[in-house]
Amino acid sequence: MIKLHGLHFDEFISEDKLKQAIEEVANKINADYDGKEPLFLVVLNGAFKFATELLSRFNGNCEIEFLKLSSYDGTSSTGEVMTHIPIDADLEDREVIIIEDIVDSGNTIEKLTEMMVSGGVKNYRFASLFFKPEAYSKEYKIHYVGLEIPNDFIVGYGLDYNGLGRNLNAIYKLKTTKMTNLVLFGPPGAGKGTQASFLKEKYNLIHISTGDVFRYNIKNATELGMLAKSYMDKGQLVPDTVTIDMLSAEVDKNADANGFIFDGFPRTIAQAEALDALLSDKNTQVSAMIALEVDDEILVQRLLERGKTSGRKDDADETVIRKRIKVYYDETAILKGYYQKQDKYFGVDGVGEVTEITDRLSKTIDTL
Repeated sequence: MIKLHGLHFDEFISEDKLKQAIEEVANKINADYDGKEPLFLVVLNGAFKFATELLSRFNGNCEIEFLKLSSYDGTSSTGEVMTHIPIDADLEDREVIIIEDIVDSGNTIEKLTEMMVSGGVKNYRFASLFFKPEAYSKEYKIHYVGLEIPNDFIVGYGLDYNGLGRNLNAIYKLKTTKMTNLVLFGPPGAGKGTQASFLKEKYNLIHISTGDVFRYNIKNATELGMLAKSYMDKGQLVPDTVTIDMLSAEVDKNADANGFIFDGFPRTIAQAEALDALLSDKNTQVSAMIALEVDDEILVQRLLERGKTSGRKDDADETVIRKRIKVYYDETAILKGYYQKQDKYFGVDGVGEVTEITDRLSKTIDTL
């Protein structure tokens, strides 16, 4: 497994298998162009490794030209083919072999076909190392194909993810293991901490408490911890960007996890949007916001009882307790609406025995 820009990729096609596929393509081209002098047109940047191996196996004389096109941003196709380096050769009445790295939607093939027709070529053929039949939506023929592959995002052997991975000699596929990522909420006294402990064990999830993450970074004097402390020492709020960077680091530490329980974050719409962006960059998303629902009077009594044994002053003063509960509702009311719009909000009855509440939470999670 390799890691590029925070995403993980598993080896998919070995170097030996790639070389074998290129050999087979070269044999077909040699048979078709025996005694001819074709113009090989290499599409940059992705096809450079394929072209190097393929052209080294061509038996006759040939000319080689390059053009540069692009249609991808990150892991997604933009749908628009941009020309960065145009064709510099005279195409009229030439026999052209276009070397592509991969054919998926066919948008680039369509663009290249238009170039060949307008250039007045005698004939032209496409040679692509990879072909994704599930994604292909055009009617143009791909004459030489090294390997047909599923419609997955791949890197290596000339193919990149935001500039990285082209130099790899094997092909790697984006890891798409489904994660269960929960935003867990509950008012003071709802038993959120207890339930988080049970859920992380049952579903093999990583529990990320914002408070714990802050304390760890500050205690260990990490770069982010020192930055956060500099704001706290001035009595200022730590910027969301710092918090997100801390959470991102925690997610990266556990890239193979089945998912995460986010505890204490987000608290605002801006933070919720930042969390969505963070998880999207990791090729996953928030599965659900789960809120434990408990009547206010039950919460007050629970906290007062806890205050008798915990020694926490904020659990011993009813006025303080009610204020904390109000702050919770003020915060979660906005987030409830945010996640409801995505059909990701789930309220769960938090009254009863601990095992009963865990069962209710589990039933909700099992439907995700």
